[in-house]
This record gives sequence, structure tokens and C-alpha cells, in this order.
Amino acid sequence: MQTITTIADLRRQVAAWRRAGERIALVPTMGNLHAGHLQLVEEARRRAERVVVSVFVNPMQFSDTAGGDFERYPRSAEADREKLAASGTDLVFFPSQDEMYPAGFENVTRVEVPGISGILCGAFRPGHFVGVATVVAKLFNMAQPEVAVFGEKDYQQLLVIRRLSEELCFPIEIVGVPTVREADGLAMSSRNQYLDTEQRQRAAALYQALRAAKERLASGETDMAVIEVAAAASLEAAGFRVEYFTVRRAHDLQPATADDAELVILAAAWLGEARLIDNLRLRRD
Repeated sequence: MQTITTIADLRRQVAAWRRAGERIALVPTMGNLHAGHLQLVEEARRRAERVVVSVFVNPMQFSDTAGGDFERYPRSAEADREKLAASGTDLVFFPSQDEMYPAGFENVTRVEVPGISGILCGAFRPGHFVGVATVVAKLFNMAQPEVAVFGEKDYQQLLVIRRLSEELCFPIEIVGVPTVREADGLAMSSRNQYLDTEQRQRAAALYQALRAAKERLASGETDMAVIEVAAAASLEAAGFRVEYFTVRRAHDLQPATADDAELVILAAAWLGEARLIDNLRLRRD
């Protein structure tokens, strides 16, 4: 496995693979890799001859970069390299902040996907999806893959990236991979390590609330507000601070109605210092 830190070297290697007629897949990450990330790599290997994984903690998508969430975001570069080498990754791209934003990220050209970026997580984390869209667009231009793979745990992010790719005419297939979960249902996340032992035991209540809401919808209930309020109350009783629990149309995240068939139930809630997000898809006949 190659480890590359500069855009120029990345482009040279990608160009060589393309001259050889090899298909390239990109897996963008912020590192601190777990089994969920490795599932993305596995999917990428199924879809391309060469797999590029980027590891970059993007300051532009954090609201607090000075001593806050950005500074304490978990980083494990050596462990990440070992996991990626064992997974069959061909190249890991470890750019520095200066390499990605040579003039600083505060005044850099930005990419915005309007509408969908300002709701749900975007409402609670202003500017977050502008940071995501900007760095993903840059990585698409740097690596020039035929396919890019993302996790469905960040469902809103996946839709933002799909729109970004379509509307900016990137010739890239965007692939979503189902959420990888712990044995008790908790979605795997780098932020789970913020949970202490007692909080970790309670954290699966988020998945349980999503499952309960899905069962109510599948049984024929159509009053979304009643389901949402009940689920949020159950999480508050379990010690969560709920940002949102909502039932939306799966294709555009607008509020769901009784006539919508393709639904997604999404939640974001704090447990101690960990902000947890999760979702479940549902198709109703």
C-alpha cells in the first residue's frame, strides 16, 4: 500500500492507473477507522481495480476549530495505515491542512448544496455541509475516481453528496453502504469513544427508538408527529438530549406524509459529550 501526502503525487499515481485501464474507487474518511469504514473499503474493492482512501480531518466542517470538537476529534494515523493495508487498500492519501487549503480554509472557494444542507443536522451545525461539500468536491477533483463510497449512517450527507455530484456533473458513481452496527444495534462511529461505560450501555436506546418508530409506521400508523414525539420522549427519558427525531421522505428529506412510500427515520441526540446520529429506511406498500 502506498502512503501519499501531496496532491501532485496522488494525481501522478491515479493517471498511471488510468493509462493502464484500471477503474478507481475513492473512500473519503476522517480517519480513526473502525469496521464501518473497512466495510466501505470492501465495497470499493468490489467495484474497482484500485482503491484510494483519503484520511483528512476537515476543519471546514467543524463549527469550533479552536480547542473544541476539531481539536479533540480522535486521530490514529498509524493504526489507520495498518487497517487499510490489511484491507487491501492500494493508496492512502494523508494530506496536511496546508496541502488541502494552502491559502487557509477561512476564505477558500466554497461549494454549497442549498436547501438540503440547511435542515436537520445542517440546522444544528451551521456551515457543516458547506465544509463537507467543499472538501468532497476537492477530493473528487484530486483523485478523479469512477466511483466513490460513503456510509449510509450519515444519510443527509450522502444525499448532499449525490446532489453535489449530479449538479456539478462529476462523472462519478456515488455508492451508499448500509450502516455497520455493534451487537446491541449502536451505529459504529468514531465519536462513540466519547461515551463512558455507563453511557455506552444506554446508547443503544437510540437504535431501539428508531426500530420502534419503524414498526409503528410499518403497522400502518400515519400520524408522523405522534410517532416523533413519542420517540423523542423515550430518548429524553433514557438521558439523551434530543436535537431531532423525524420521519422524512427518503429522496429529499422533506417531511413525510401518509401518501409517501419511501421513508427514512432520522435522529440526532447527545449523550454526554457524544453527538450520535442514526437512521432507518422504510418502504411502505
